[in-house]
Amino acid sequence: MSDHDQLLVIIDPVARRMDGESVRIAKDVLSAGAETKICLPEGPEEFARALARRGARRPVVLGDDRALLRAVTLLQREREAVRGALAVVPIGAPDRLRTARALGVPPGTVAAARAVLEGSVRRLDLLVDDSDGVVLDRLDVPASRVLAPVAPTVWDTCRSLVRTLVGPAPTALADRAHRLRVEADGVLLTDVDAPLEGMTVRALGGAAALTLTPAGAPPLRLTAQTLTVTGPDFRYRADTTVSGPVRRRTWTVRPGVWGLTLPVTAL
Repeated sequence: MSDHDQLLVIIDPVARRMDGESVRIAKDVLSAGAETKICLPEGPEEFARALARRGARRPVVLGDDRALLRAVTLLQREREAVRGALAVVPIGAPDRLRTARALGVPPGTVAAARAVLEGSVRRLDLLVDDSDGVVLDRLDVPASRVLAPVAPTVWDTCRSLVRTLVGPAPTALADRAHRLRVEADGVLLTDVDAPLEGMTVRALGGAAALTLTPAGAPPLRLTAQTLTVTGPDFRYRADTTVSGPVRRRTWTVRPGVWGLTLPVTAL
């Protein structure tokens, strides 16, 4: 049996608690198609130890986006991501599986498990920051705020109350403006004196694809290898994780630094 057929299946504890049936199905599919070693870590430390002791086995993570991010972060820090490959069977709430879906992992436990057995490795870029944090798919600066839907009658009541107490409400533009200094490959793109609505970054094709949105102006799109953001304490969203506040952060693209097993049709 080849190394490709020897799997280390690391089952995230959150996946076990949230959806034991999907975990069981994934284990059955993987065990039927390959030699598997099952690991049941109870926390981040045991997760890290299991991954570090994988030997020649190919690691497969059963869990959500946070579990996938944890695995890639650990591999990146030990500089093994270049040589190795990772696979994932997404298990968890739909809003915690967005990164895996964006990377091309198929929906459905059975389909994802079969892709682990039958798929091919795709080399992917990483955005790595100066604190060793990684971005697998999307970086938002500042962190975008996701609000729960509010009933129309509630909005009407809020607007009436604001008008009564403080007069005309401030414009949406003022609410969205941020004061940040952004540099790409050492070139200044915007400074703190120019309001900024936000910035989105993805690592694609060996470079950081950047969309910068100045307040009241068309978006600016460009590519770079490094990106530095400075300003008053700000938070940023790396995939599904919000970090900060920080006053300065630099991200660097590392092309093709990790491999993810995907269906052949997604390559």
